[in-house]
Amino acid sequence: MIMDGNGRWARQRGQPRLAGHEAGSETVRRVLNYCRDAGVRYLTLYAFSTENWTRPEDEVSGLMALLGRFIKRYERDLIKRQVRLRVIGRRSDLSAQLRAALERVEQESAGFERQLIVALSYSGRSELVRAARLIAEKVKAGTMRPEDVDEAAVAAHLYAPDVPDPELIIRTSGEMRISNFLLWQCAYSEFYVTPVLWPDFNEQEFNAALAAYAARDRRFGGVRDKRGREDAS
Repeated sequence: MIMDGNGRWARQRGQPRLAGHEAGSETVRRVLNYCRDAGVRYLTLYAFSTENWTRPEDEVSGLMALLGRFIKRYERDLIKRQVRLRVIGRRSDLSAQLRAALERVEQESAGFERQLIVALSYSGRSELVRAARLIAEKVKAGTMRPEDVDEAAVAAHLYAPDVPDPELIIRTSGEMRISNFLLWQCAYSEFYVTPVLWPDFNEQEFNAALAAYAARDRRFGGVRDKRGREDAS
C-alpha cells in the first residue's frame, strides 16, 4: 500500500505537514483492523523511501520521531493482535535508537502469521541492486554458478523472500505511478488508485478496493478457454 497525501491533507487545513503525517499514523492503525477483519495476511506499507531523505530536515526528523512514537505506542497492541512486524529497506540509514526499537518488536513478534511489512528508507531499484550484488558475491566465491541465476535466485535475495508477491497495490491521493515500490514483486499485481488522501482513507475505500480487485480477471499472461481454464499458449 502506497500511503500518499499527508502533506496535501495538512495544507488543505492550514496545518504543518507533520500534522498530516500524524493523522496518517492513525490511518495505519485503522487499516490494520480492516485487514484483520478481511482476512488479509500480508500488508506492506510504503512508509519512507530513499528519496524522502531529500525532504526538509525538520520534516524528516519529525517523521522519524513520529515513527518512534508509533512503535512505542502500538508495540503491545501488535503483540496482542498477533501481528508480526518486519522492516524492509536500508536499515543503516536509520538511527541506532530507531533500529533497536524496530528490531525489538520484530523479535517479539517473529512467531506470528499475520504480517505488517514496513518499507523504510526503501527503494525498489536499490533492492534489486542489493540482490544482484549478493548473487555476484556468491558467484565470485564459487558457491553459485552463473547458470544458476534465474528469477527464483533473484527473488531469494530480496529483503523478504518468503513474503508472497502482492496481489493488490492500493495508492491513495490519485497519483498514477509506482514510485519505486516493490518493482520486482509487483510484476502481476493489480492496482487500485483512489483520490482519497491517506489520512481520510477509511473502511469504505478499503472495501471498494477489495471489491475492485475481486472483479478483476487475473490471467497472468494466459488466455482462459471457454471452460474458464487458463491456457498459457
